[in-house]
Amino acid sequence: MDRARFARDNGYKVAVAAREGNHKEIIQKEGLEFINIPLTRKSINPITELLLLLYIFRVYRNFLPDIVHQIGVKPILYGTVAAYFAGVRAIVNAPIGMGFIFSSDTLLARLLRPFIKFAYKFSINPKRSKVVFENHEDCDLFVEWGAVRHSDAVIIPGAGVDLNIFHPFAPSNNIAIIVLMARMLVDKGVIEFVSAARLLRSKGLQARFVLAGSPDPGNPTSISKESLNNWHLEGCIEYLGWHENVSELLMTADVVCLPSYREGLPKSLIEACACGLPIVTTDTVGCREVVSDGENGFLVPIKSVVPLADALEKLIKDPSLRRRMGALGRTRAEKLYDTRKISSSTLEVYSEFIVSRVIGKGISDDQY
Repeated sequence: MDRARFARDNGYKVAVAAREGNHKEIIQKEGLEFINIPLTRKSINPITELLLLLYIFRVYRNFLPDIVHQIGVKPILYGTVAAYFAGVRAIVNAPIGMGFIFSSDTLLARLLRPFIKFAYKFSINPKRSKVVFENHEDCDLFVEWGAVRHSDAVIIPGAGVDLNIFHPFAPSNNIAIIVLMARMLVDKGVIEFVSAARLLRSKGLQARFVLAGSPDPGNPTSISKESLNNWHLEGCIEYLGWHENVSELLMTADVVCLPSYREGLPKSLIEACACGLPIVTTDTVGCREVVSDGENGFLVPIKSVVPLADALEKLIKDPSLRRRMGALGRTRAEKLYDTRKISSSTLEVYSEFIVSRVIGKGISDDQY
């Protein structure tokens, strides 16, 4: 939304094409056109997917965009084909996080991975396109595959955060509160978080462990609401469900935890940095882009409960360590993740296409 607003405020006409959910009215109130796309992430039915591709083609033909900014696997794969036949002149593709197919070890993910990899090679970086990555490791991986030309790769660290809304706030908690904010997926490390909470409680450590977020039925690793409610009733964690006001939630927290298996650049960790909160996360792609181990938080191995519990225990027992790490996180957010910087970087990518079109038409810089 920040980038869409910024583009609108800088003279672009902006439409947001997505599945119609709870945020349609918010998008429209911002003066942005909303276009419903009947995309189902878990569908692999060839007829359904072909119809979706044709639908996106019609959207592009009707709206006639100068630039399309496509985010995620299906929007990239289908959107690039649709853009080609619809005559779209410029494409920005953003494979954020790499998704379930690259983060999961399930049989379905392993079977689909080579096909998606192959499809990316032929769709992610056509002529007149740029590819935006959230971290250096994903960028290097795509260049190594030969899927992306190094000259067309751009690194923009995440979606950014509003530093005026997300700011340090010292909670007066007698008992430390540890928050995991994410979709309730196995691949987000939710099960490891619950196990670590159980382990620390069994040692008699006083702390509150909070899960904030909804299950995601469109993802094969989604955790059922029944399991989440059972953990809540067990008393090892507190399950809040979907939480609309994230900054308000973080004002009550002492530590943010995300034991994810793989990320692009996790928004929750950027928000934690901005709020001056220490972080415990995994030493994996995306997460280690946000956290320097021992500085603004701790990095632990993926799928490892004991190291996760040990890192959380250090922060729970040492308020001064939490404050020191949190202050370094805020400095990091100010330097790297300010939403104004992120939005400006995105518009620089758009502007490259506009300038190249103007020059291509023989129009002078002064006339432009």
